[in-house]
Amino acid sequence: MNLIPKATTVFFAVISTAVLLPCSPAFAADKNARPIWTDSVKAAAEDPDFLLQGEYVGDGSGIQVAALGGGRFYVSQFAGGLPGAGWKRAAPAVEQLDSDGVKARVNGMKKVMRASPTLGAKPPEGSVILFGGKASDKIKGTVKDNLLWAGAQSTGEYGDFLLHLEFRLPYKPTSPLTSQDRGNSGIYLQNRYEVQVLDSFGLVYDRAQVKLPIKSDPKQWCGCFYKFKAADTPMCLPPLSWQTYDIEFKAPKFKEGKKVADARITVRHNGVTIHDAVALPKGTGAGGGRKEVPVGPIIFQGHGNPVAYRNVWLLPR
Repeated sequence: MNLIPKATTVFFAVISTAVLLPCSPAFAADKNARPIWTDSVKAAAEDPDFLLQGEYVGDGSGIQVAALGGGRFYVSQFAGGLPGAGWKRAAPAVEQLDSDGVKARVNGMKKVMRASPTLGAKPPEGSVILFGGKASDKIKGTVKDNLLWAGAQSTGEYGDFLLHLEFRLPYKPTSPLTSQDRGNSGIYLQNRYEVQVLDSFGLVYDRAQVKLPIKSDPKQWCGCFYKFKAADTPMCLPPLSWQTYDIEFKAPKFKEGKKVADARITVRHNGVTIHDAVALPKGTGAGGGRKEVPVGPIIFQGHGNPVAYRNVWLLPR
């Protein structure tokens, strides 16, 4: 039973201009004293850049505006529309602009907030509810404000499955956009194969098309199989948006103690297929040194950043 559409391009629900929903905890600072917001109302009140960043459409194109802190922005214009919604896959036209420059560039365009078509997806019959808004015996980790925070793992172990989860990245505008310091987490399937979670909104994976100093490998950015394969389409939404992963995982197969088939993973990020039945010959990231197994836990990597998760369920296959 395939519960997720196979199409590689899925249009989002689009809501015109920002509706700010409170989420907590509010404002904090990391070990490098960089400002962090996990509350969109506070971010809007305390940093005017937050309201200007985001996605715009019009004139046959789409624009992503990523805040860099201090009234500076990284602006990418995509021919045909936004990634996953009309982009013709040509190299984006990229600029670094101040606030007035951004306002001039998006004049006459509509600011939109896209929502994944699988946001709020209900678990099918037979699913394991890993996290439904409160602590349970299915997962170990910190639960606060009805959210699960990065640094958690399932108590059960699983082989083949469909996994749905929703995640929210913090707003850290002064952290370098191409670095690993903008909401770093990750989903480790069987504690071996990592699908990266990171704020790389506004970036594409081709180094030649990125007009900033590259602080980390693009295969470490959001949606990628960590250091193994870049996602096919950059589907990261702006920080403090709720996003989805729908992951179909086929565990490696063994016969008489020897592996006879690689793990295969399909990932849909915000409803768009970004990896289609990709074979992974071994684990990725920190999981690459671990012996592969037929069953294993799900890890929500803690990496010192306040990344929140909700509506996490798994359907064994």
